[in-house]
Amino acid sequence: MNDMSHPITRLGSAVAAGLIGHEALVERLMIALLVGGHVLIEGPPGIAKTRAVKRLAARLPGSHARIQCTPDLLPSDLTGTQVFRPETGRFDFVAGPLFHALVLVDEINRAPPKVQSALLEAMAEGQVTSSGVTRPLPQPFMVVATQNPIEHEGTFPLPEAQMDRFLLHLSLGLPHAEQERAILDLVAAERIVGPAQAEAVLSPDTLASATAEVAQVHLAPALKDFIVRLVMASRPGGAVAEWVEHPVSPRGTLALAAAAQALAWLKGRDYGLPEDVIALAPDALAHRLVPTWAAVGEGRTGRSLVADILKAVEPW
Repeated sequence: MNDMSHPITRLGSAVAAGLIGHEALVERLMIALLVGGHVLIEGPPGIAKTRAVKRLAARLPGSHARIQCTPDLLPSDLTGTQVFRPETGRFDFVAGPLFHALVLVDEINRAPPKVQSALLEAMAEGQVTSSGVTRPLPQPFMVVATQNPIEHEGTFPLPEAQMDRFLLHLSLGLPHAEQERAILDLVAAERIVGPAQAEAVLSPDTLASATAEVAQVHLAPALKDFIVRLVMASRPGGAVAEWVEHPVSPRGTLALAAAAQALAWLKGRDYGLPEDVIALAPDALAHRLVPTWAAVGEGRTGRSLVADILKAVEPW
């Protein structure tokens, strides 16, 4: 997929056009879209996390919704609820915002545990249960959640099981001086001429075709072994096992392999390379391992432990 006229390429370019310094973010969003995964974006306020997702949603087929999480949010605010219709004398189900192809969950760590649990079912199984009835969600279904790492009062940290449902966890920082100036110019221009009108550039058939092609990207046995050895390095006897309370689950292995296939496809190849795995390992594995208290006391994080793993485990 190295044709610049391909709809997937044009989609990525259209999303990136209104962002500054977020090439990696756009690439990761495209990867998740191609493999049917979910993305958690973490970073300080004001760095265009929500803007990036809204630009993607506006250019995709199907409907999309945004959920602004607050501590008083209820599960039914996401899944929907039964509403009594006086004219018919019966209760009808009114679907909630989860019944959309792409759902932006803003500040997910402000949602209480019951809401996070409802979201967990939707992300893991593609369905929601409301009033004792299980209802399937539209396909494709993608959740992109954001959270602010600098505010902890009134928040509910995501449990490990919820974190494990995200294909990728991105950690964004503040822009440097040149990017800050470019952002200033971009916003000033939009205030004068207005933002560009979004057009859907991707059809459902094109997305389905691209997803099928990604699944056919070849991962050599040695590359699969590399992925497994990276994951095993977090488990007992592994390179960083002494610093890990809970190691990476098999879902991490599957996520890294699928993401590597998508990245290879985006780069125009029908085969994966170690570079694909190395580039995505921090985003695919770091949120799936829990450091010990001793590791935290020494300033180690999931990402620093994955960096140590990448140094210790050779591709071949």
